[in-house]
Amino acid sequence: MLRDFHRGRRLRQSPELRALVRDTPPLLVEDLIMPYFVVETDDKHFRKEISAMPGQYQLSLDELEKQVEKAVDKGLTSVIIFGIPAVKDEKAGGAYAENGIVQQAVRRLRKRFPRLVIMTDVCLCEYMSHGHCGILTPEGRVLNDPTLELLARTAVSQVEAGADVVAPSDMMDGRIAAIREALDQAGHTMTPIMSYAVKYASAYYGPFREAAESAPSCGDRKAYQMDPGNWREAVLEACADAVDEGADALIVKPAGPYADIIRLVRETVDVPLCAYQVSGEYAMIRAAGMNGWIDEQAVMLESLLGLKRAGAKMLITYFSETLLEKGLVR
Repeated sequence: MLRDFHRGRRLRQSPELRALVRDTPPLLVEDLIMPYFVVETDDKHFRKEISAMPGQYQLSLDELEKQVEKAVDKGLTSVIIFGIPAVKDEKAGGAYAENGIVQQAVRRLRKRFPRLVIMTDVCLCEYMSHGHCGILTPEGRVLNDPTLELLARTAVSQVEAGADVVAPSDMMDGRIAAIREALDQAGHTMTPIMSYAVKYASAYYGPFREAAESAPSCGDRKAYQMDPGNWREAVLEACADAVDEGADALIVKPAGPYADIIRLVRETVDVPLCAYQVSGEYAMIRAAGMNGWIDEQAVMLESLLGLKRAGAKMLITYFSETLLEKGLVR
């Protein structure tokens, strides 16, 4: 007779048993946040596929509404909007203009889909002529404190257009406190701030910069985004935003390569946590799937389940529409 030993297979013998003892719940519709890129254009039918992100598009306002309608009909409950203005300048005027492209998009979606959770990215890089996330000196240095006023104005204008949640992604110090104060003074005390608190200077952002037309024209963003080698800094940034400045939820970006950071932040800070599966992560899975090198659907599901297992409750992923279309979420 064999000596006694652990028999883990006892609980793996059927799909029903495996589901019964599973630690991490499956993907849910309400976990998903779909990003959209809306373009300021006179062409109502503008729809341009992003070459580095097959299946993702730059969309006019009309096309955005059509795209979101299809996803909502499949069960989508949350979106995050990125804007591409017709004109850029050195003060990011389009970011906080009453009739800016994001503001127009939010008003359109709010009217058409009253129950949709509309989140807006609060940043200036898409609107700055130089592509950086803040005001730039002649020497190419981003000025932190003068930038805060513009970020706060942007957040207020987006909320007044109808946004439910603002998500600052700029990584300026003190921007959560500045935005919270501005929102409260404008009477928007109940609007949540979901901060990109832990945002790394990552090589995985390449396709996004094509999508949002936001690559910096000089230098890089390493002076304000985090170094990929750091983990203690993630705790410091998360605590600064959530504990000290009042962020209501946090984002870790990128997601897959930083699952350890997601777990670390989850165990440190008691606010809801979102993982942003960024453009490079999407592009690699999609490209490998299109070439037949992997089972794209299986890898897509496994990658997102891993983020939930690490501790994320919300998932910003470009696969949201695909998951809904194929009925892969509950």
